[in-house]
Amino acid sequence: MTGPAKNLIGFARRARPAVELSVVTFRRASVPDQGLLAACEDAGIPFLLVDEWGMGDPRVIPQLRRILRAEQPDIIQTHNTKSHFLLRLAGPARPAPWIAFHHGFTNIDRKDRAYNRLGLWAMRGADRVVAVCDAFARDLRTGGVPDARICLRHNFVLPFSAPPAAGVAALRARLGIPPDAQVMLAVGRLSPEKGHADLLEALALVRQSEPAAAFRLVIVGEGSERANLERQRKALGLESIVLLPGQQADVRPFYALAGMVVLPSHSEGSPNVLLEAMSAGRPIVATAAGGIMEIASHGATAWIVPARNPRALADAVLHLRRHPELARRLAAEAQKETARFTPEVYVEAMLEIYRGALQSRRPKL
Repeated sequence: MTGPAKNLIGFARRARPAVELSVVTFRRASVPDQGLLAACEDAGIPFLLVDEWGMGDPRVIPQLRRILRAEQPDIIQTHNTKSHFLLRLAGPARPAPWIAFHHGFTNIDRKDRAYNRLGLWAMRGADRVVAVCDAFARDLRTGGVPDARICLRHNFVLPFSAPPAAGVAALRARLGIPPDAQVMLAVGRLSPEKGHADLLEALALVRQSEPAAAFRLVIVGEGSERANLERQRKALGLESIVLLPGQQADVRPFYALAGMVVLPSHSEGSPNVLLEAMSAGRPIVATAAGGIMEIASHGATAWIVPARNPRALADAVLHLRRHPELARRLAAEAQKETARFTPEVYVEAMLEIYRGALQSRRPKL
């Protein structure tokens, strides 16, 4: 379950009866479902499956066309490069305005960059492209998407529902965290662009500055970087301090446990983690990546430092640890700021985007 998928399901729950949403997703026998279908069932969202037998399977396009003809939707929206690309290839079979969501690109290697170029080509054919932050909107303009078709819409966040204190205490005990240890929390996919390697380097610097301090870093998430992070943790002598409990279905107890949330990303759009930490009223250290500074303000609602800079990250963590009154003020102001990102605000903004797309439908390609 990715952040965009969670946001989509949350939107579907709250947009009824104005919007009835169905999800079309790909199914490959060799790739197990990561929870999307179960989440759709739980939310009462109908879903349809496109079977594929490998990358570039030519049978995907006819299946998409059949679904579009059968469903006759009022709006079609896509949420990743693969879906953008395949829907544009479906061409004249599209019976409705197409809204593509741009959640950002990964730029780790040449394969990623080639994939990104395909995504930009595909999104140039959409009736509207929703960028989740202004930084991504600028990328779209540079990539040839007309400005008139670009809409900006940050994600939304629910009010924080505090879990029972007994459950939070049980989590601390299960993780083996001493009662006097401050918990720093990072939440996100274990992927290079999330900056966890920088965070481990920063933590080693924090430990050098405060060798006797009791603290733990909990990184919630799973992904391809786990083995590298485990090796780095061992090399830095942080095995007893850094905990990697994996993916968690309910992150609320972790936010409740945290004395500080750290977001060390190299690239972000409208990060759910940032919004969730703000809603939970936790002090936040974050990098100035992507749309982070469109949501949080340095010195007002978070402490923000340059990305890819472990020293700056360590200094920020130390600063909030040594100035607890500042940390409390940032957390309180951040929680108030979430009034800009409520589900109600998001739903109304999306309905306005839908109305605009329906009123000014461009000719089919």
